[in-house]
Amino acid sequence: MSDQSAAAKVVVVGSINADMRVGVERFPGPGETLAGGKATLTPGGKGANQALAAARCGVRVEMVGAVGKDPTADTALSLLSECVGLGGVVRRDILTGTAIVMVADSGENSIIVISAANGTVDSASVRAQAERVESANIVVCQGEIPSDGIAEAARRAKRFVFNLAPVIDVDSDVIRMADPLVVNEHEAALVAAALGSTTPHLEDDPDVALRELLGLGCRSVVITLGSAGCIVGGPEGFDSVAAARVEAVDTVGAGDAFVGALAAELARGRTLLKGCRFAPAVATATVTKPGAQASYPSTAEVEDIRRGEHA
Repeated sequence: MSDQSAAAKVVVVGSINADMRVGVERFPGPGETLAGGKATLTPGGKGANQALAAARCGVRVEMVGAVGKDPTADTALSLLSECVGLGGVVRRDILTGTAIVMVADSGENSIIVISAANGTVDSASVRAQAERVESANIVVCQGEIPSDGIAEAARRAKRFVFNLAPVIDVDSDVIRMADPLVVNEHEAALVAAALGSTTPHLEDDPDVALRELLGLGCRSVVITLGSAGCIVGGPEGFDSVAAARVEAVDTVGAGDAFVGALAAELARGRTLLKGCRFAPAVATATVTKPGAQASYPSTAEVEDIRRGEHA
């Protein structure tokens, strides 16, 4: 690890889940009981995913969040514990956050998210971790914890990276603190509307949506476009980055890998434009394997990606 990477620090304030994935022939109707197929319990949550991805990119990462005292907490923290500081993760007398994912034979999925312990990561919880948050080069949040917890993290951050997903009701001033705001094209349209935009169909034109968000006071904006890469705009300028073409196996968690990799690059002192040229490569690597955290490239694989970037 370089001296620059060793000095860089990312703190992720966000969600930690244990995800239950169940295969079903079809979705049950009201009042119907169906036999499930293969079931797996794996670590997840957007915050935890992003923390793991950033750590695999070679910077110091600490997590601020909450889990329960139930057995699934160990599953939720299993991969984070290998490379992410967990001193800011509180265990509470409540269930660990859980996502129940039903996957039908048709390929369709249905997801129920139970916030549980994640719902306790409020402003008081973040204030209790103030020293940890304020010491970070980059603070990352998502939309899976209470809005007042997000606001507290934003106010204490040296630089605030905000992946507003899912789009929840957050004070507009908090959104404008983000540098960058990271959203997909659908989220971009929703955030623009929340900030006062009346321009219709922004989800159909990401370039217009990006400039609209900047015009509404956002400091910098990254719009992720899935397999098409991303676009970025702000004081440094504008860029469009294509993603490499690969055979996708599972896209779950790819967006979180992008955010984590971007946060790591920013913490290392790279510009937003350069970070956005690197992050899609990390995200693309994840879709070639099944699962979310399980698909994230190792530190050695990330270094191979980095060498390829400079080749």
